[in-house]
Amino acid sequence: MDDAFKDLRERIAAGTAMVGVLGLGYTGLPLALALIERYRVVGFDTDAVKVEAMRAGRSPVDDVPDGVLGKALSDRLTITTDSADLGCCDVFIICVPTPLSEAHVPDLSFVERAGRNVAGVLRAGTLVILESTTYPGTTEEVLVPILETSGLRCGADVAVAFSPERVDPGSLGHGVVDTPKVVGGLTPMGTGLASSLLAPIIPGGIVEVADAKTAEATKMLENIFRGVNIALINEMALIFERLGIDTWEVVRAASTKPFGFMPHYPGPGIGGHCIPLDPFYLSYQAKRHGIIPRFIELAGEINEFMRVHAVNLVENALEKKGVKLRGATVTVLGLAYKGDIADTRESPASTIIEELRERGAEVRTFDPLAKTLRTNKGDVTSEGYLEDALKGSDCALVVTPHTVFRKADWASLVKGMRTPVIVDCRNIVGEAPEGVELVVLGKG
Repeated sequence: MDDAFKDLRERIAAGTAMVGVLGLGYTGLPLALALIERYRVVGFDTDAVKVEAMRAGRSPVDDVPDGVLGKALSDRLTITTDSADLGCCDVFIICVPTPLSEAHVPDLSFVERAGRNVAGVLRAGTLVILESTTYPGTTEEVLVPILETSGLRCGADVAVAFSPERVDPGSLGHGVVDTPKVVGGLTPMGTGLASSLLAPIIPGGIVEVADAKTAEATKMLENIFRGVNIALINEMALIFERLGIDTWEVVRAASTKPFGFMPHYPGPGIGGHCIPLDPFYLSYQAKRHGIIPRFIELAGEINEFMRVHAVNLVENALEKKGVKLRGATVTVLGLAYKGDIADTRESPASTIIEELRERGAEVRTFDPLAKTLRTNKGDVTSEGYLEDALKGSDCALVVTPHTVFRKADWASLVKGMRTPVIVDCRNIVGEAPEGVELVVLGKG
């Protein structure tokens, strides 16, 4: 078996391997740019509009500035929509989305399509790495059978591994190369080849685990750990609001304990590609094996409810000013799921806007970075300026902790509002301007 991968090992060691990256989004594009420091890379994406923009030097992701992408486009990086261009590759890294269906069932169609694209150009002695977040068993149960339609045997003719992405968009110091990389192969050969490929570009180090299933489970644990702890603090916030206690102060105080505590903060729901979705991926696989993950599912329900709770806070705050939510104008501040980025994937703003409209409110939005947001009832578009979005509004609802909201002159902004009500779901507004009804999620 070793002889089948002799050439690949030598190419990786010499830095002459050609690597194909399938999916040029928040995971794939930063990874491709890291890889060209040592290897030649073919970047593949099915979105023709996005590919044309990238070829012109316009980056589709926050963490890759246009200038950086423009400089990277060379003989070491080519970008294509033609899967035949992957035929020269020695290594294939799949970084495609893994969303949920409307019924909250894992949608692996992107992985399956990428697998078919790879199978169409696969050669003996090559390596395939799946990076897309998914439930334990996906590599072996879903990807391997597709790859083997090529007539090659995974593990014997083709090495296969799973190495989960650990991208935190907008977070300095936690990029692709900074964060240790977990690697688990279908066989020890797959683990070793994937590790040797990635080690030179990941100063953060490589963490080898027993197999692909273990690597998949590692990613599930990382994200579900965060989701469960956010659910815990969200439930504490609901309790503390009723008890007249400031949750934010409680967290600050608890954080002074140097052991046994990790701070998490309440909010109007969780967003991003991983944390809201991963519980459903693991739940799906657990139920197929006769296990009902009650604790994990309850955490998901609590986090989902926080979006409704944000609207409840708006309704209650308006009533204190003698204004009904039905017919009121509410300005939702923030369409992105996270502060200071433009990424709207699974943003809580979507459900919040739908809930506000369902209760009869007129909704305006403003986000300095994310200009549009897709909801189940059509796209919403950000106003051009914060002042315009608030003018004549009855309530400012802070959903995303953008710096522009943190530094805003709220005393001046509220002067243009019809009803001076602010509901702050991120505890960033500070002291309430005179005459303003300020409600902070998690503060009694």
